Amino acid sequence: MKLLSVFIAFMLAFFIGNRILMKLYVFSFRRRLFDPVDDRKLHLGLIPRIGGMAFLPTQCAIFLLVIIVLRSLHIIYVDYVMLVRFLMLIMGLGLLFVTGIVDDLMSIYYKWKFAAQFVAAALIPFSGLWIIHLDGVLGIYLIPAWIGIPLTILIIVLIINAFNFIDGIDGLCSGLTIMACTVLGTLSFRHDSWLPVIFSFITVGTLSPFFYYNVYGKTKRKRRIFMGDTGSTTLGLTVSFLVLSYTVGDPSELQPSGNLLVAFSVVLVPLLDVLRVVLLRLIKRKPLFLPDNNHIHHHLLRLGFSKQTVLYIILLIALGFVVFNMWFVKFVANDQTILLLLDITFWFAVIWLIGVFKPKQLKVAPQESIEQTEQNED
Repeated sequence: MKLLSVFIAFMLAFFIGNRILMKLYVFSFRRRLFDPVDDRKLHLGLIPRIGGMAFLPTQCAIFLLVIIVLRSLHIIYVDYVMLVRFLMLIMGLGLLFVTGIVDDLMSIYYKWKFAAQFVAAALIPFSGLWIIHLDGVLGIYLIPAWIGIPLTILIIVLIINAFNFIDGIDGLCSGLTIMACTVLGTLSFRHDSWLPVIFSFITVGTLSPFFYYNVYGKTKRKRRIFMGDTGSTTLGLTVSFLVLSYTVGDPSELQPSGNLLVAFSVVLVPLLDVLRVVLLRLIKRKPLFLPDNNHIHHHLLRLGFSKQTVLYIILLIALGFVVFNMWFVKFVANDQTILLLLDITFWFAVIWLIGVFKPKQLKVAPQESIEQTEQNED
């Protein structure tokens, strides 16, 4: 019955999310709410940028409905601590949702966006969910709350911005989120933690129709849409919450619930990418918040790959981190420090390999060829 409930929740999220997307299409064309085209954009034509507005209403409505029904039928027991955590998550998502809508429609100064992100992130440890154990990373195990709470807030804000920054080509942010929620939902199922399982697969169901329209939709047929900051920031908070829920468990137990790096492996690609880009900006003394063409998808595009090929390459790299970390922990050793060093080494090896084959004469993404490809597809 529990698995059937998860499947029903997934299907409800899929159909309702798809329905809301259709309504957003009509609303966007009536109000002319399109993503602007400039030198950094990899698209042409009129494409709505408010697809992310479909995510939070679908997630929350289906989640609350399923929990109420399952609890009334005594199929699952709703733990009070976990319920409070999810209520704080929904509040944080609501704050980012409103901030994202205003930013997508009118633009907001980046300091205000960061303030909203920190407040939303602070609601998670306020609910009792923060990092209490580093599982042996760099030889560190139990950490006090005065370190764990600000560390948790910092990591959540970093993940939110990592998902926002990597939302540069069609399907990348939503694809990484679908993969992350599928992995974390499966891991939570093995731990018999049903609220994260349900929320994970509701998120997967919500994003599935968007992923299709975002990647395979045709601009001229008015079946293509972007998520905007409304979508990328709320997805970043969703994934960071699910990672922490699987990793931390009950703070009163003073031990990790799940393997730390196995959980964080689902966000390593956006995290390592944003850290590399920020480090390069610091070294070159460039503004940290000024957009550029230095993310991993830009480098792969400069090699001549199509946008869909780049999408699949990055998703395979992300999946490789997950599979390798699970294999290493289960069959080699549960040494988190060595595993972290291996992950970082692999990432920079990939970046170095991309740089070896990168055409020297290309300084920016091949905009003309990308535009021509998009015109041919339409």
